[in-house]
This record gives sequence, C-alpha cells and structure tokens, in this order.
Amino acid sequence: MTIHHHIGDLPNNLDLGPVVAVDTETQGLNPVRDELCVVQLSSGDGDAHVVQLQRDHYDCPNLKNLMADTKVLKIFHYARFDIVFMRKDLGIDTAPVYCTKIASKLVRTYTDRHGLKDLCRELLGVDLSKQQQSSDWGAENLSDAQLSYAASDVLYLHSLKEKLDTMLVREERQHLAQAAFDFLGTRAELDLKGWLDEDIFSH
Repeated sequence: MTIHHHIGDLPNNLDLGPVVAVDTETQGLNPVRDELCVVQLSSGDGDAHVVQLQRDHYDCPNLKNLMADTKVLKIFHYARFDIVFMRKDLGIDTAPVYCTKIASKLVRTYTDRHGLKDLCRELLGVDLSKQQQSSDWGAENLSDAQLSYAASDVLYLHSLKEKLDTMLVREERQHLAQAAFDFLGTRAELDLKGWLDEDIFSH
C-alpha cells in the first residue's frame, strides 16, 4: 500500500477511474457546527490518496469536480454523513453514490452490526483498526498513524461492494438499494435544513 498525502487538493490530471472509494474525516459529527478536514480516496488498486483540506477557503477544484462527476461512481460507507459535509463545506452535490452501509442493512438482516469494521471482518476476513477514529483531524500536521487510518477506510470498499452486490442480487433487493442511493442527496439536504433526527415518514 502506498499513501499519497496531498495538501489542499488532488493533483492535476490524476485519473482514479470510473469507480472511486471515498471517505471523510471531520472535526466532529455535527454538520452544522463541525467542518470537513480530510477526504481520502482509492481507485481500488491498493493505494490511497489522502487530501488534507485547507479549511479557510476549501479551494479544491480537482476534488470538487471528481465528486460531482456524474460519470464516476463514488463508493462510501455511510454516505449520508460524508455527502452532508461535502454539500455544506465544498458546496457540491456528490453523485452518483453507492453506500456499503445501506447495502449491508438490506442484505445482512441476520445482524445489527453494519460498521465498516464488521463488514471487513465478515466479508473479507480483514481486521481494521479504529484506534485513530477519534483524533484531531483539524491538526496542521497529520501523523503517520492518522494517514494510515484514513487510508484503511477506503482500501476495501471496492471489494465490499462486489460482495454486497452479489448478496443484493441473490435477495432481489438491488432496486431497493439503488433507490436508497439515489435518495441520499435529498437526505443530505433534509439533514442540513433541520430534519437531521426526525423521521418524516413516521405517523
């Protein structure tokens, strides 16, 4: 594995292919209060690109163009969280997307454990470390441990998608997954406009 650490934006002319794994790190979990700090990406080749954003201006045209490129599928785990922050801080609509957490909830109905660590362990036999999950992602200098953690969150998403797609087809639920993925942009808008915890479909 090679980790490419970029400051501010992805390099010019970087081609990550038609399907890109993406994850983010933020200063906290509240999209109204907290800010996007890091975006990490992988083309599925075993390498990761970690972009440490400059929060005073978020001048990252290459990253923004990639996230908004409708010809590139973006794979996330819990996409709702990531695209909310991208909408708020980068001012973009991220699409199209695939969410491994949503796919897991639709097919792994035999468990309530749908975290990335759980998926990697069961479906890929990989044990992820979450030691750096709660660390200062807004720091001026990211540690090697933080970079490794960020990279690990995108290295396995392509393989997870492949496994989950097989299960979705087997259970005949791929149309439900796609409809849920397509709704995520609207879900992000609802989150930012105040319906973060309210189920508008409930009685």
